[in-house]
Amino acid sequence: MSDIWRLSASQVAASIRQRKLSATEAAQAALARLDAVNPQLNAVVDWRPDEVLQRAGAIDAALARGEDPGPLAGVPVTVKINIDQAGFATSNGLNLQKDLIAATSSPVVDNLLKAGAVIVGRTNAPAFSYRWFTGNQLHGTTLNPRDATLTPGGSSGGAASSVAAGIGHLAHGTDIAGSIRYPAYACGVHGLRPSLGRVAAWNAALPERSIGGQVMAMSGPIARTVHDLRLGLAAMAAPDARDPWWCPAPLVGPDAPRTVALCLRPDGLDTQSEIVSALRDAGDRLRDAGWTVDEVDALPPICDALDSQVVLWMGDGYEAMVRAAEREGDPGAITALAGQAGLAQGITAVQLSAALVKRATITRLWQLFLERYPVVLLPVCAELPFAADLDLQGPAAYARVWQAQLTMIGLPLTGLPALTVSTGMVGKSPVGVQLVAGRFREDLCLAAGEAIEARGVPPMPIDPVAA
Repeated sequence: MSDIWRLSASQVAASIRQRKLSATEAAQAALARLDAVNPQLNAVVDWRPDEVLQRAGAIDAALARGEDPGPLAGVPVTVKINIDQAGFATSNGLNLQKDLIAATSSPVVDNLLKAGAVIVGRTNAPAFSYRWFTGNQLHGTTLNPRDATLTPGGSSGGAASSVAAGIGHLAHGTDIAGSIRYPAYACGVHGLRPSLGRVAAWNAALPERSIGGQVMAMSGPIARTVHDLRLGLAAMAAPDARDPWWCPAPLVGPDAPRTVALCLRPDGLDTQSEIVSALRDAGDRLRDAGWTVDEVDALPPICDALDSQVVLWMGDGYEAMVRAAEREGDPGAITALAGQAGLAQGITAVQLSAALVKRATITRLWQLFLERYPVVLLPVCAELPFAADLDLQGPAAYARVWQAQLTMIGLPLTGLPALTVSTGMVGKSPVGVQLVAGRFREDLCLAAGEAIEARGVPPMPIDPVAA
């Protein structure tokens, strides 16, 4: 079988289970693809070919014994450098953590392995995973395979870049302010931010997460097909008692009306015409699939959610974050923190409490809205993917980036699932849309995403395009 790297994760898993393809052959193809394109992209920054092949060989041996290797049987996947993988540095793009070797793996890694995945490498992120651009002083800059002049997104930019270029068939990412959804959008693939409590997370190598991290940061899958996102979510969502927030909610909920609220400019977002066109096109695709799509002028609060999100994310220990960024000396992290000083600096316990109280109010409003409209269709970003390192081009450029990312930042406060669906290209630039549903209703996001995908051209792995 040629060009194994072009196959979807689901196709690889099925071929391996049917013995039409071996896990070793899939791993060899992934490593060959990594060797061919990663020097140009710098998407994967830590990998050990011998261990990859040893793991694949173990999958083949299990199959030969008649054992079930799991739903991801032999599928090459990547994981992000900000989660523990035993024997590897949990660097998060930091020289400060380059020697922080994990003794045990995070629940995400363990669950991927239990599902039969073969981890082919670890993907790049910005320092501290703070930016929607991916580069750091430890591992360097990651490029967008579709256009090297555009950001690959962040903070899971290495994950999205690797999937788009065919390095692995499924990628792990994390998202506290768009770090799965935005890289998927920028690289022209799909990305799912699951509900709070859906995917267990914990890094034994690091201190316990702060309040913001515990209630808003989520791990999830990035892939080239919506069906692969289903496969990845099912694997990642397996039980693990190490995360006290994990919840045993079913992956498929009760029947719900196929009714969608389409909002082009939530909270007055200055949405570019190209994105308005993509949203209306996605709405038409849903109607064609039998969904009812109503265009609405307003949604529950997002701007207010954004303010509370920043207080909980950065305000809880902001000064320590700034000191760490200064010790690291990373320009992107320093700029990101400086840009939020007005909201995050000097936060008191009273202000943290007020943000948590507001979180309940805003989440309630969203849940009530989703009773009427089980799915919401809205922009991923107000603009097409940003030029590389736009956020470092001065205060006005940083403010532009921040303002365009309203839905990326605000929605995590609610704990709701959100899905980026790639819908095509505008010239050399990817474009896509975002879907939101009720808590633990990833199945509704995915059903709507599959309807949109089926009436367009699903993303295919590409050879990197030079600047």
